[in-house]
Amino acid sequence: MDLPSRGGGEAIRMSAGLILVVDDDPQISRVMRTTLTASGYEVQDVRSGEQALEEMRQGKYDLILLDVNMPGMGGLQACREIRLISEAAIIMLTVRNTERDKVEALDAGADDYVTKPFSTPELLARIRAALRRITTLENEPQRIVLGKAEIDFQSRRVQFPDRVLRLTPKEFDLLRYLSTHANRPISHRELLQAVWGPDYGDEVEYLRVFINQLRKKVEEDPARPRFILTEPWVGYRFALPTQD
Repeated sequence: MDLPSRGGGEAIRMSAGLILVVDDDPQISRVMRTTLTASGYEVQDVRSGEQALEEMRQGKYDLILLDVNMPGMGGLQACREIRLISEAAIIMLTVRNTERDKVEALDAGADDYVTKPFSTPELLARIRAALRRITTLENEPQRIVLGKAEIDFQSRRVQFPDRVLRLTPKEFDLLRYLSTHANRPISHRELLQAVWGPDYGDEVEYLRVFINQLRKKVEEDPARPRFILTEPWVGYRFALPTQD
C-alpha cells in the first residue's frame, strides 16, 4: 500500500503491510513496533482483545500479532471474534509450546503461533509466511464434493447437511494446494514451502497439526480419513473423487 507524502517533497514509500500488535505489555509492544517499522511495515498497537476488535471494525489490517494471555478478553477468544469479521492473517504470541496450545490457537482461527521469547529474524520470517498467498493455479477448482462435505473455494466454507464450517486462510491455502495436486503423493517439504515458504521446509510437526485441523473440517470421520491421506515417510496425498 502507498503511504501519503509527508510534505517537503518527501518521496512516497511503499509499505510491506499494515500490522496490528495486540499485547498488554507496553515494552513488548514498543520493541515490536520499532522492529516492524524498521522492516517496512506500518504498525498500530492496542493492549486488549476488546480494543483489537474495535480497531478491526474501523480499519483494514493485513496481519494481527495477538498475545494469548491478556486480561479481560483473552487472545483465543479475541482470535475467534476477529475471524468472524476479518480474513487478516493472525499470529498468536504465547509463552507455551505444547501441542494442545498449538491446536487451540489453530482452532480459534490463527494462521501461526510464535513462542516467547522469540528472535527478530524468526518473527519476521513468520510474518512473511503468514502474509504470503500461494499463486492461483489455472486448474484450481471452484467447488469440490468430498462425501457429505461440499467445499466452496469462493467463500472458503465447508458445508455438511447439518453444519457449515469456515476455513482459516492457511487451511484454505493448504487445501487449495492439495486439491490442485490431487491423487499424487506430496512431500512434507513441498507442502510446507509451497504454502508457508522456504523457511518452513523442515517443520513436519507443524504441518501435521494443520493437516489434523483440516481433516476435522472436511472428513466425516477425521480418525479414519478418506480424502486427506498420509503417505508414510513421504507426506500426504489428496484423494479427490471424480467430480460431476
